[in-house]
Amino acid sequence: MKRNKFQLLVLGLTLIAGTLILQACKKTFLDAQPYGQYSTELIKNKKGLEGLLVGAYGVLDGQGVSGDSWETSALNWATAGVAADDDYKGTDANDQPQMTEVEQYKSQPTNRYFYNKWLAVYEGVSRSNDVIRLANDPAITLTDDEKKNIMGQARFLRGHFHFEAKKLWNNVPYISDSTTKYSNTADIWPNIEEDLKFAYDNLPETQDLAGKVNKWAAACYLAKAYMYQHKYMEAKALYDIITVSGQTSQGKKYALQDAFWKNFDASFDNNSEEAFGIATAASGNVDASGEASLGLAFPYGGDFGCCGFFQPSQNLVNAYKTSADGLPLFNTFNDADLKNDAGLKSEDPFQNDVVTPLDPRLDWSVGRRGVPFWDWGPHPGYSWIRDQNYAGPFSPKKHIYSKKDVGTLTSSGWHNITAKDVYLIRYADVLLMAAEAEIEVGSLEKAREYINIVRARAKNPASWVPNAPANYVINIYTTPFADQTAARTAVRFERRLELAHEGHRFFDLVRWGIAAETLNTYLAKEKTKRIYKQTAVFTKGKNEYFPIPAAIIDVAAKYGNTLKQNPGY
Repeated sequence: MKRNKFQLLVLGLTLIAGTLILQACKKTFLDAQPYGQYSTELIKNKKGLEGLLVGAYGVLDGQGVSGDSWETSALNWATAGVAADDDYKGTDANDQPQMTEVEQYKSQPTNRYFYNKWLAVYEGVSRSNDVIRLANDPAITLTDDEKKNIMGQARFLRGHFHFEAKKLWNNVPYISDSTTKYSNTADIWPNIEEDLKFAYDNLPETQDLAGKVNKWAAACYLAKAYMYQHKYMEAKALYDIITVSGQTSQGKKYALQDAFWKNFDASFDNNSEEAFGIATAASGNVDASGEASLGLAFPYGGDFGCCGFFQPSQNLVNAYKTSADGLPLFNTFNDADLKNDAGLKSEDPFQNDVVTPLDPRLDWSVGRRGVPFWDWGPHPGYSWIRDQNYAGPFSPKKHIYSKKDVGTLTSSGWHNITAKDVYLIRYADVLLMAAEAEIEVGSLEKAREYINIVRARAKNPASWVPNAPANYVINIYTTPFADQTAARTAVRFERRLELAHEGHRFFDLVRWGIAAETLNTYLAKEKTKRIYKQTAVFTKGKNEYFPIPAAIIDVAAKYGNTLKQNPGY
């Protein structure tokens, strides 16, 4: 199935390349017209339309549009990931200083990460609009079902790309298939909702190829849009359908995999937990369309060799400590650090703490010395870290390939380009958002049920790292939550534990309205460990969103459009 998707991708990109060449040969590009419109008749057929649609999917990973792939990553690790309390920029002090701006909450409108990410998401908008425009062309012969399906996919993608922009910058323009002038003064949530609602109402329950969005993916995304707006009743109504009635003729659409780690093993891609993701190339095609945006975020030594970015924070590691009853230590987890090998070289003796109770998801999310690292053997510590003194002793793990995958599910050149799918929404994420919605409408017992489904999977020994020098102790919540505040604390902590390094943490803190208090508390202790954080301050009312790129504002003005800079920049 992935091979078919790749063939479509080649077709789509070939068609797009041809139309872009024709576009460049126009007499002028200054005439007012819908953004992204092609001046060619060559694609006015069903095959051309399908190629354009796959081209729109091709921008989901942000690669090949502008800048380096890590600047445009769909997981936003190089911006929003290191702006949270889960990760350090990593590597060393001199590498990628514009990423250091993000980590220190000193981002500037000239930062290339924001510029290239803006270009990537609005290229996705443009390509989605091309599909919508062409699908509405009377020259294209489609059945009613075919048109609904194509339009549903294109509008889903347009909603997704605008959602990305909204999360990062808040005050952003909505560009439709008929837009000729734009500004960023209006709230675009209604437009995003409209696109996702259209997709939900018109897409089929199943598609013919892996990677194509369907009705249930649209339902998950629409519910997510409601959650970001605090429309909890609307979100709950959808989650009730997704979790209970979300059935197809083949059975229940979504279910958790039996073991946590399977979500991060390429052998289990296209599984029951993948609600919406980016399907990458299969064996033989990794060089052409593998996942490259996390290429820098690998251990610095060993087979990987590059580049030591995206290192887990000590705060995140501490969050996985549990009580003797196997429950999170909400208020005291960061009082003392879990033992690590900081200051020790790989040849120096080291023994892990095998007494402190731990959530087993720690060792699938974080690489730490002495613990088996996929099938590479125990993590060696120092020799895999670029600069321990700068960014700590831990490595990321979820997106790292296994030794067994080398040469088949990795690029034949740079192995850090892999065939691992990128999850944008997985079912555990859906269940925990459903729990949030239940809490906000007062259904604390239903919320506990959803949270416990996720924790029960982590409790299953099949989810534990075999032969790890660790004391795994995890349990479900066996008694009701005391009140709404306690329930909120539980679900918010659970999202951190389950979804670390998957592109959610910073945006979760912002939508919960607790980014400033959480991150300044985090910084207060980090300043005793990381010298470069000593001047960092998260400013409420400013740092929840990033600066709109200055170059984008200038270009917009040149063509008669108005973009206002975000507050504080």
